[in-house]
Amino acid sequence: MTTSDLFSIAGKTALVTGGTRGIGRMIAEGFIDAGATVYISSRKAEACAEVAAELSKKGTCIGLPADLAKEAECRRLADELTARLEQLDILVNNAGATWGAPMVDYDEAAFERVLSLNVKGVFHLTKFLVPLLEKAGTQEEPARVINIGSIDGIGVPALETYAYSASKAAVHQLTRHLAKRLAPTITVNAIAPGPFESKMMAATLEAFGEQIAASAPLRRIGRPDDMAGAAIYLSSRAGAYLTGAIIPVDGGIATTR
Repeated sequence: MTTSDLFSIAGKTALVTGGTRGIGRMIAEGFIDAGATVYISSRKAEACAEVAAELSKKGTCIGLPADLAKEAECRRLADELTARLEQLDILVNNAGATWGAPMVDYDEAAFERVLSLNVKGVFHLTKFLVPLLEKAGTQEEPARVINIGSIDGIGVPALETYAYSASKAAVHQLTRHLAKRLAPTITVNAIAPGPFESKMMAATLEAFGEQIAASAPLRRIGRPDDMAGAAIYLSSRAGAYLTGAIIPVDGGIATTR
């Protein structure tokens, strides 16, 4: 096997949720550049169509809007994919939300909004897509589930984002639990990003970007190719013997804290 074969995902089919912006788009574009067919999903149909059209200039990208905070919408998206595909090689559960507020103002609505999408959505969509993933996966070449966690689920964040950090710690544990349940024909791993340029991080990076970069051992903010590279590794033959792992992609912030 050549090195190019080892890291190839050419010909695979992937679904990337939250694929219209930020980390999801970084992964979706990286997959397309690597020769995969990519379905992207987000809550806004217009954004799905716009980004799918843009990324289709480089390869095959199809937009399927869905509100993944609702179990019924997770089922509908899975049903739509099942009608289109015989199998699904890669599922990237990236869609997520955050909320920050002082503890005294952090109410039920804030927790429900974040946990419904970040945790329940990951579980329900994976559950409904297991049949498609099982059709793609074998013990030698498993199908892949990649959950997007966060270094805020590994260490305590500086900001008062209680529901977000709790949800990402839950995603990490859910990753381990699903990895044990779905083996040996499906692997389940998580990427725990540090600071990357995204809508979710925009205000924080605008205010503290230089300080955050200076605090990282590698002295910079993450780039799109950093995120795409980690996801491609986990999706390729090179990552076939890895499951239940939480991989910080953060310039060393969490691993040297």
